This record gives sequence, structure tokens and C-alpha cells, in this order.
Amino acid sequence: MSTENEGTSVPPAPSAPPVPVESPATPAPASTGSAPPPEPADAPTAAMPPVGGAAPGAHEGPGAASGAAPGPGGPHEAANAASGGWPPPPPAVPAYADGGGGGHSWGAAYQPPEHKPGPRRGGLLAAVVAAALIAGGVGGGIGYWAAERNDDGGSGSTTVSASDNPAGFKRDSASIAGIAAKALPSTVTIEAEGSDGEGGTGSGFVYDTQGHILTNNHVVASAADGGKLSATFSNGKKYDAEVIGRAQGYDVAVIKLKNAPSNLKPLALADSDKVAVGDSTLAIGAPFGLSNTVTTGIVSAKNRPVASSDSSGSSKASYMNALQTDASINPGNSGGPLLDAGGAVIGINSAIQPGSSGGIGGSGQSGSVGLGFAIPINQARNVAKQLIKTGQPVYPVIGASVALDEQSDGAKITEQGAGGSSAVTANGPADKAGLKPGDVITKLDDTVIDSGPTLIGQIWTHQPGDTVKITYKRGGSEHTVDVVLGERKGDS
Repeated sequence: MSTENEGTSVPPAPSAPPVPVESPATPAPASTGSAPPPEPADAPTAAMPPVGGAAPGAHEGPGAASGAAPGPGGPHEAANAASGGWPPPPPAVPAYADGGGGGHSWGAAYQPPEHKPGPRRGGLLAAVVAAALIAGGVGGGIGYWAAERNDDGGSGSTTVSASDNPAGFKRDSASIAGIAAKALPSTVTIEAEGSDGEGGTGSGFVYDTQGHILTNNHVVASAADGGKLSATFSNGKKYDAEVIGRAQGYDVAVIKLKNAPSNLKPLALADSDKVAVGDSTLAIGAPFGLSNTVTTGIVSAKNRPVASSDSSGSSKASYMNALQTDASINPGNSGGPLLDAGGAVIGINSAIQPGSSGGIGGSGQSGSVGLGFAIPINQARNVAKQLIKTGQPVYPVIGASVALDEQSDGAKITEQGAGGSSAVTANGPADKAGLKPGDVITKLDDTVIDSGPTLIGQIWTHQPGDTVKITYKRGGSEHTVDVVLGERKGDS
């Protein structure tokens, strides 16, 4: 599988315009006289002026819409009464509050009609409807008043407040919050800047009390030769740093803080060989420059062969037999710790599988699609020890060049090596085992090999001098040989 190392530049956060909220449809007025003209279909959603000169801030009752039609009052009311059409039609949206100035608001300053002899069934029905509306208005007003009283600490409140007892806020040390609280002070945000001003942001974590920080090579590579390097802790304290050693092939680097504080707390390192698929994971880093970000997930797979490089394609590939996790990992998480449920480091977050769009919005840096890859800490620890000791990496090798294109039938030894050299190093491990150009390696010990990158990743989980069993095909026949791994010092 080929993936991208997480980039480090931080694009501006996208912004979206607020979604307009549609106003509810204004109810049609009662048919008690000439109906007011209908509103246009594209009526604005902004609130209309107060009814009848109502005071600003007047409270509306339940079901109030965003606008209100003018209410009855003055000569219009008398005219309606004279014509037997009283009460006048209610406004499209009653305003349940005291009205200031001329006119009346429904539910305020209500005056009953003058009694007229004779049966007026229609009028009585209208009066009953009006009474119901008024009752609703009064009820709404009382309900609002009661709510206001309760919000002000009234004795009739039915809400329940959480306890302010500090013990209620204590997090268990084994909880996600407890693990994060313990690990964050030992995780740093790394800023690297090359001599040309180019650089970016990544992550790392405290490796020992001497001030060594473990991270990815691609995080610090730009500052390795005459650049600037700094590490900022979660408490905001920033320290200058220098590169102690880096291994491009493993994508591991060690930097050291200048004037390191005396109270450094290294993160505990787990045994990554004992990790199981489904184990909980917690990733810490600075995705898109957002320092001290914590995400969670599980171990999705183990021993995932990954060949990674930055998105520019200008750097050489790194190979890992990775831990796969669905914890959200994004550009800037590179070099940060992947922790287990006990808070111990099981890997270094290093690469992601980009989405098909090539990034957010179809361009720019890729984001998490739930496929993140971490260098197992057992391998990273071995590399770190070597870098601190000698400043350069040591790689186990079989002494043969293999094709790096992805295929499903194995890793084929090429006919010719780099720069026209021999594909099989004379007197090297492969040569001594009888391997030849054209042989296709299909297994290393019990692991199936489907490509050159898979073979390299598997070899690099071992140490120089280890003996491995290699199964290969030649001329349609399958053979098995033991190979004692050699070594190569430094990145070539």
C-alpha cells in the first residue's frame, strides 16, 4: 500500500455562509369581512414593526411568527361593530403584550361588545372564538411570566442542577480524559524551518529525561541542515532544539531540546508486538497546526505494509510494517504518539491514506478518512537507540535489489541494480543463499510477500545478523532457503 506522509502546512479553514431560516407561513385571517390582500410569495423574513405602536421588546405568545399584521382599533372597530361583523378579525399573529399608543393588542385592553337584542348565533360563535384566543393569550402571558420567575430562581423551578462538588469532576486515570491529561504534558508541537524559509508543523513526544524527543524524519528534515527547530509543550513553554539523528528509510528522527527542563516525564513505551486488532487507541498531535489535539479509535490492523512519501513526490519513500488505526490522524499529527488503553506508546503516527479527492474540497492537503498508519514502537525504539548512539541509522539487508512496483505475486529480484550495478551483491546474504536475478520471493518466514515494499518492510522489522527463512519461485518451482541478514549504515 502506498500512502502519503502527512503534510505540514496549514490551509485556511473553510467557511460557509449561514443557512437562511425560512419563516413559517403566516396563517390566513378569519373571514369576517373584507379580507386583507394576501402577502406576496416572496415576502421578506425580517420582523415587521410592532402592532399598534407596541413597545419594543413586547413578548409574543406561543406560535408567534416572524412578522405580524396590524391589529384593529379606532374607527375601524366601530364600523365593524355597526355592520354586525364584530369582533373584528384577529391579526395574523396576535401580540400578547400591553400595547402602547393608539389601538389595541389582542389580549390587552379588551372591551366586550355592547349587547344587542335578538338571536346572534354567528356573533356568539365569533365571541366564543375570540374568548378562546384571549384565554390562550392570557395563558401564554402567564406561562411566560412564570417561566421568567423560575429563571430568576423562583421556588417553583423543576430543573435540576449538577453538583458543584469537585469530586464530581474527578476523572478516572484509566479513562480517555485521564490518559490524555497524563500524556499531553509529554507531547510537543514541533516547528521546523529550513534555511530557505520553508517548513511546517508536526508532533513528537518525550523519549527520555535527557531531553530527547522522538518524531518522524519528514517532520524535521527541512531543518536538518542549517534550519531552525523548536518544540512547544502543552503548557506553552517553547524550547529550541537540534537534530541528533534521523533515518529517512524508517521515517524516524530524534531531536534534543536545548536547555531542557529538569522535570521531563518520558512517555512509557509498550510492546507493540503484543497489540491486538480491536485494542483501543488514542492519538495526540497538532493536526493542521491545532496543538494538543486528542482523538480516539482502535487498532484496525497489524503488520500493514506501507510505503510512504510526502505529497510532493520529491522525497525517497519510507517503508514500515505499520499499525493501522481509525483514530483521526491528519497533517500535523506526524511524529505524535499513538497510545494504548493504558497510556503507553504503541507507535508513532506517520502516514495516512488520502481520499480519492486528493484533499479537502478536492485540492490541497488530504485529511483523515479513517486510515492512519503508525510505526510500531518496538521498531522505532531500536532506531532511536542507534540514532542517539551514533547519529546514523543501521538497516538489515539481504543484499539484493527488488522491483518496487506493487504486485500480488511476490517481490521480484531485478535483473540489474541501481546505477547499473549487480542486482545481487557479490558475497552478500542473498548471494550466499543462492538467490539470483529473476527469482520471485513469496514468503519471509510465515509472512506472505506480495511486493517489493512488503519485503523491505518485513526485513526492517529485524536486526542485522538475524536469520530469516525465504521462500521463492524460480522456473515454476518453489524453493526455501535460510538467509542471514547483513547491514547497511546510513541513508544512501
